Amino acid sequence: MSRPDVPREWIDRLGAILSGFPECVEEPAWTGVHWRVGRDGVAHVFGGEDQLFRIVFRAEPDEVMAFTHLGDPYFKGSWGTNVVGMLLDEDTDWQELAELLTDSYCIQAPRHLAQRVERPAPLAAESGRLES
Repeated sequence: MSRPDVPREWIDRLGAILSGFPECVEEPAWTGVHWRVGRDGVAHVFGGEDQLFRIVFRAEPDEVMAFTHLGDPYFKGSWGTNVVGMLLDEDTDWQELAELLTDSYCIQAPRHLAQRVERPAPLAAESGRLES
């Protein structure tokens, strides 16, 4: 089964978030689009063979555990110890996603670049949102 193209509106919306980070570059991926800083991936959005859209990104170890227990729309990536993601649809909380992508950038970027970005408060501490 073929993979659907990510809606251009979503790519543009993600690009608007990620292009605000120092030296964060958008590129076509093997499927979908990814953003990187240097050689390190920050985020990758793509359509799956199941016709669902996903974005994967990096998270701190304690947040990886929280994502693992939350279930839909969140999931842990099957590769890497800090790769997590979420399903994207018409109900996606784009403000929350922007915070998650900010964290991902700061995890992947060299310290001198990450220090130039205001990082959101840890999600697990915010109103119990990511507590299991």
